[in-house]
Amino acid sequence: MAMVSSAHASSLDDQIQRLTADITRHTANVYALEQKLLHPVDTRVVVFLSIKDSDALELDSVELFVNQKPVTAHLYSDKERHSLGQGGIHQLFVGNLSDGPHSLRAVINARGANNRFVRRELVHDFRKESGTLHLQMRLSANAPDYDPDVSFSEWK
Repeated sequence: MAMVSSAHASSLDDQIQRLTADITRHTANVYALEQKLLHPVDTRVVVFLSIKDSDALELDSVELFVNQKPVTAHLYSDKERHSLGQGGIHQLFVGNLSDGPHSLRAVINARGANNRFVRRELVHDFRKESGTLHLQMRLSANAPDYDPDVSFSEWK
């Protein structure tokens, strides 16, 4: 009887492994289809954030608005701040926009090296053309006031 039970358990393990592989494959297919339908490459816009000098600026949070509509808000943890300070880049937003002129508004809350809290709101106007647009938002702060300075660039 122990032989039958062991063979049955082995058969169940094989079935579970096959089902797990099927689920993994189907999940990947659903994700690929979701990306294709929800974020078509020809209309995609991606916004990244980096920090030039993390010693001069401690990022607290960022809010993004595209064409006056809120699209994302992020509160940074110590681990994320450390990663950004080591040269990391945070993908803030992925969305879709039609070709033409658009506006990106960012609200930044941070603390400068002088321990003064600052809130900055800035607008970046850009033109979306066919294909994926990658925008990098780079934060920096310079002495003596350590006010956040933001620059935008497009990745080619």
